[in-house]
Amino acid sequence: MILTETIYQTALELHRQAAIKIPDDARRAVERIHERESHDLSKYVLGQIIDNYQIAVEEQRPMCADTGLPRFFVKMGNEAQIEGGMVAMERALRQATADATEAIPLRPNRVHPLTRKDLNNNVGVHAPDIDYSFEPDGEWLDLTVVHKGGLFGGDYRMLFPADGIPGIQRFFLDSISEFFRRGMSCQPLVVGIGIGGSKDTCVRLAKAAACLRLVGHDNPDPEIAKLEHELLELGNSTGFGAMGLPGDSAIMDVHIEIAYTHTGGMPVAIQHFCFAHRRMTARISRNNRVEYREDPQWFTPYYCREDIE
Repeated sequence: MILTETIYQTALELHRQAAIKIPDDARRAVERIHERESHDLSKYVLGQIIDNYQIAVEEQRPMCADTGLPRFFVKMGNEAQIEGGMVAMERALRQATADATEAIPLRPNRVHPLTRKDLNNNVGVHAPDIDYSFEPDGEWLDLTVVHKGGLFGGDYRMLFPADGIPGIQRFFLDSISEFFRRGMSCQPLVVGIGIGGSKDTCVRLAKAAACLRLVGHDNPDPEIAKLEHELLELGNSTGFGAMGLPGDSAIMDVHIEIAYTHTGGMPVAIQHFCFAHRRMTARISRNNRVEYREDPQWFTPYYCREDIE
């Protein structure tokens, strides 16, 4: 049985690692962009970002003063048993978030939307967010912590089937020009795109695509992977660089995830995941052994299944 104390301690450590150390896939992507950048000011900013990554690890301090909105992605094997059940697990995750906010520290960003009441612990109504998915068999629990900014870089548009890929390209360019020109989504970044489903589904998929896939990993569907590469090339041909400055590259990668949708429409959502690419995963086994890793392995064949089974 997986103990709630193990869940709590693991979530606390995940918050710490996510806030401080950028995953290797994103770090290498920023280093590649820095190497080929030809604009002096963008190259300088990229160099400062890379230095900041190293200093954060050396000093064990958050890589960015704005630690975003902490959230969890929980993937469970079907046979996993949690001490106290799901309610106890969620209580442990909320407690870990509150304690991590004080201990690391994380910036207490969560406030009441109207009164601006702040409990100073990143916990509140529907906070932190917890998304779930399940896998056949398995007695393990995967916890992924993501600290994602909650203000800029998100957009949605209802397209129609006749708009096709040109419509997606126009929306993509509109979105990045709106946010990139003011440095509002902290480039270089990953662009996540959700296509299909209903509005809430495609927005959720866009966020997961941005945050939970490794940089450089294509969608397994060849047609979708082709579109990812086309949009990456298109986005990096616009003249934007680091933090909205002129440059050769502002996008590390483009990740697309799809859902079957209503026959009359093609909803599309876009989410940006900035250079403070805060993400970490751990698997808790039945015997409460904990293994940390940087790949969430969220988009499994079962999660993206097309048939009934």
